[in-house]
Amino acid sequence: MKQVSNMANTSNGSLATLLILFTILAAINTGAAQFPVQSQNLIADNISVVEGETATISCRVKNNDDSVIQLLNPNRQTIYFRDVRPLKDARFQLVNFSDNELRVSLSNVSLSDEGRYVCQLYSDPPQEAYANITVLVPPGNPIIESREDIVREGNETEITCTSMGSKPAATIRWMKGDKELQGKSKVEATYDRMFTVTSWLRFTVMREDDGVPVVCIVDHPAVKDFQTQKYLEVQYKPEVTIKVGFPQGLIREGENLELTCQAKGKPQPHQVNWVRVDDDVPSHAVITGSDLYIENLNKSYNGTYRCVASNSVGETYADYILYVRDALTTTPKPTTTTTTTISATTSPPDITQDAAPSTEAAAHDSQAGPEAQRLDHAVIGGVVAVVVFAMLCLLIVLGRYFARHKGTYFTHEAKGADDAADADTAIINAEGGHNNSDEKKEYYI
Repeated sequence: MKQVSNMANTSNGSLATLLILFTILAAINTGAAQFPVQSQNLIADNISVVEGETATISCRVKNNDDSVIQLLNPNRQTIYFRDVRPLKDARFQLVNFSDNELRVSLSNVSLSDEGRYVCQLYSDPPQEAYANITVLVPPGNPIIESREDIVREGNETEITCTSMGSKPAATIRWMKGDKELQGKSKVEATYDRMFTVTSWLRFTVMREDDGVPVVCIVDHPAVKDFQTQKYLEVQYKPEVTIKVGFPQGLIREGENLELTCQAKGKPQPHQVNWVRVDDDVPSHAVITGSDLYIENLNKSYNGTYRCVASNSVGETYADYILYVRDALTTTPKPTTTTTTTISATTSPPDITQDAAPSTEAAAHDSQAGPEAQRLDHAVIGGVVAVVVFAMLCLLIVLGRYFARHKGTYFTHEAKGADDAADADTAIINAEGGHNNSDEKKEYYI
């Protein structure tokens, strides 16, 4: 009891000392008020600090006249009176003290330190300024989840991102590749003044999204570049294309055809088939894997040939339309045709020699490629023109022949008829008579 009484006496003595000090300061201020002085302004700034870091509180005075500055906590307890710290909290440390400023640091800030701190200036009248400390709590690592790990092309997927334990509440944004998408968010407050934010993103998946990252970005004043991501895995139907191995250009009878079916999908196609639309594939066609080979083509093979590829997602196909043209034929030269028509006595060796260039021309035509069709038309036109010309020449020759053999024909049998009285006498008086008839034979051509 004696010790308690001593402590009470000590406390009363300290209070008495403070009261005396305040009285002296008030008297000084009262005397100073009798003289004109410049106005004093007390200034303090609000502070935002991340939990666990250090906050600095500054009480600044403009035109101070030696008035006393002190700093109080949100519970109105004195932290510093001038350069003296009555509050026994070692986290508060004096940074600077002068006539114009009292600056104090608070280390290892926690949520309990949040509130309004008071700067007091013992002037006449007394002044106060307030510094609000806001404690920021960064969110934990965001958690991203999807409804399914593998998505089929054309289906809708949903991805969720959750940010927990932040103060204030975080904001969530979404990126798919380099394109920003809009999600829906919900904010929940917890019992310890923290916030949990959940955001949902829904979109339809295309095959171009396969391997593209979907990024959840968390925006919060306590952190920067806080994000997590998930790569999309998309399954899609095969893409089918048909490549022609040979021939190149126009396809003619007697040639061979090779087609290759190229199919790509996810997963890879497990089956590739060749069919002929509305008909059967030729019996001698050879199908090896994705290749179709048909030899000795003819026009009966014309039609649509289809390559069908399938995987677990579905099946797709591509079509190839086959159109076989006539084979290139050997066409004689126009000059050879004219000679043969007019001169019927042309020797067989000459015909052989004239036909040889035609054979070479036909061989050249078979290799003409895309120009073969136009060459055929030109040759046919030339042959028709030559035939017409030959027929005209033949008509002229026949006309001249008949013109030369038209009129009266005179023979030696009628010689002497002018002097005879009648026909019998003329025959008897004819030169040579009947006795020489065997020697005077006439030939008609």
